[in-house]
Amino acid sequence: MAGQLIRRIAVSLAALALSSVLALAQSKVTIAIGGASCLCYLPTVLAKHLGEYEKAGVNVEMVDFKGGSQSLTAVLGGSADVVSGYFDHCVNLAAKGQSLQAFVVYDRYPGFALVVSPKQGDAIKSIKDLGGKRIGVSAPGSSTDYFLKFILKKNGVDPASVGIIGIGLGATAVAAMEQGSVDAAIMLDPAVTLLQGKNKGLKILSDTRTQKDTLDVFGGEYPGGALYTKADWIASHPKETQALTNAIVNTLKWIHSHTPEEIMAKMPDELVGADKALYLAALKNTLPMYSTTGRMDPKGAQAVLAVFSQSSPDVAKANVDLSKTYTNKFVDQANQKTGMK
Repeated sequence: MAGQLIRRIAVSLAALALSSVLALAQSKVTIAIGGASCLCYLPTVLAKHLGEYEKAGVNVEMVDFKGGSQSLTAVLGGSADVVSGYFDHCVNLAAKGQSLQAFVVYDRYPGFALVVSPKQGDAIKSIKDLGGKRIGVSAPGSSTDYFLKFILKKNGVDPASVGIIGIGLGATAVAAMEQGSVDAAIMLDPAVTLLQGKNKGLKILSDTRTQKDTLDVFGGEYPGGALYTKADWIASHPKETQALTNAIVNTLKWIHSHTPEEIMAKMPDELVGADKALYLAALKNTLPMYSTTGRMDPKGAQAVLAVFSQSSPDVAKANVDLSKTYTNKFVDQANQKTGMK
């Protein structure tokens, strides 16, 4: 009798566990991504194609936007749940009284490059020559826009003196640069490498695709891409937040244990594009950028605040509490499961 009771309890517990997993698997989360073709966002896209979201027990739908500001707008407006974008938006909006929180960071560096249009290579020799020029960013108000203003101001150029034009991050950015519709642009890989492949001697005025370049520009590491959302969404969706974090942490582990060729093979053909050799070259350039743990480095968050305090008076006087703009709680729990440190 006791044995039958124990078996019934065991069966009931197993059924309850299975129903919990299925319930979570049926939870749909919409991720707004600020330009899926950009290698800066590769971990978010790759997680989908590795099946990591499903393994973690969450059904993810991705909606692709031209830039990070548009994906942020989607979350603030309620048409998406989570942003795959740059952490600096969390800091900027904290200064405006809005509580957004990053819960897993996948880029150790921002990966921005300030590139001169091939048609302007002779006229533009340095950042100081950009005054009065037309400069492309992914979208006005995006992280590329903020970086542009920071780097201009740092080099003595008034950001108000330049014309800022949204050109996207992928093929549209390459086309705008080749056609000369902008004189320079903030670009990311694979677009930078693709443009270099077509235009030998392409001039790059500032580059944050490596640790050395990032330290030269910012004086410290500067976190880029992350999953973030409203703090109250995280509080009301802890299981979904943990599932998304587990998926990204597992994907980062997969990235650092596989070759660039194996990674490229998992990416959709429409994102790789026709020139696989150049995409592969760009991916090899980008791999050091990806985090090995998913954790936010507090010093990196401080660097973001310092940059925005220089370029935005509102941020400088807002007394932002950085501890509220990110959490490592979910990443630490995920890393315990995977054995990552």
